[in-house]
Amino acid sequence: QVQLVESGGGLVQAGGSLTLSCAASARIFGINTMGWYRQAPGKQRELVATITRAGSTNYADSVKGRFTISRDNAKNTVTLQMNSLKPEDIAVYYCYANRALGQGRQDYWGQGTQVTVSS
Repeated sequence: QVQLVESGGGLVQAGGSLTLSCAASARIFGINTMGWYRQAPGKQRELVATITRAGSTNYADSVKGRFTISRDNAKNTVTLQMNSLKPEDIAVYYCYANRALGQGRQDYWGQGTQVTVSS
C-alpha cells in the first residue's frame, strides 16, 4: 500500500511563497505520475500540477508562471513551489500519485494540507 505524506501548508500573506512536499512511503518502482490537486470550500477538487516520471509537467492555467512542480524519482518525492500566492489559492492541497496495476491504474491520495492566503 502506497501512502503519501504531505507537509508544508500554512498561512501566508498575498504575494508570498510556500513550498509543499510529499513523500511516498513505499519504496517501489513504478510510480508514474505524481502531482497536486486542491479543493476550495464549496468547490470540486481540481488539478494544480502534475509531473510524469520522465519529467513532463502539466499546470492549471490559474497557476502557470507562479507554481513550479518537481520530483525526485529516487526518493519518490514531489514538491510544489508556490510563489505570488493569491487569496484565490486558498484550498486544501492534496498530493497525488499513480502507478500501473495489472491492466489498469491505481490512484493514491494524501490526507491534504491547508493553504491559507491573507489579503
